[in-house]
Amino acid sequence: MDDLDARLLVTMRAHPRIGLTELARQLGVARGTVQTRVDKLMAAGVIKDFGPTVDPARTGYPILAFVWLQIAQGRLAEAVERLRSVPEILEAHGTSGQHDLLCRVVAKSTDHLQDIIADVLTSPAVQRTDTTIALSTQIPYRIEPLLLPH
Repeated sequence: MDDLDARLLVTMRAHPRIGLTELARQLGVARGTVQTRVDKLMAAGVIKDFGPTVDPARTGYPILAFVWLQIAQGRLAEAVERLRSVPEILEAHGTSGQHDLLCRVVAKSTDHLQDIIADVLTSPAVQRTDTTIALSTQIPYRIEPLLLPH
């Protein structure tokens, strides 16, 4: 990835609805160059999607929690399959250390969060959970600092 790719990605993130022609104008390159670069970045998996970023809190899920799970030995696939069936689990990451998975979970209320966790614990593949509720977001998801020269 070179400087033009980085500038292209930063501009696209700053202006998600920008068209290729306007993107080319802002970057000072030909539209065909922008199209080729976008196609290349998509093929390489750098650009994953063009969907809108949705705020769960604004859609009725104001509680954000991080839930650590300990999984029964040899039952990771079973646990992950169970977690996929819970729509409030937005992400699950395999981790090192004393816990096996870290999940980002949203809920309508703390009671709802408790119900979600209780439901997850009904799976024999999940042995234990440890939950932390986020009180605020100090640094939202970002990628631009990695792309820009530092």
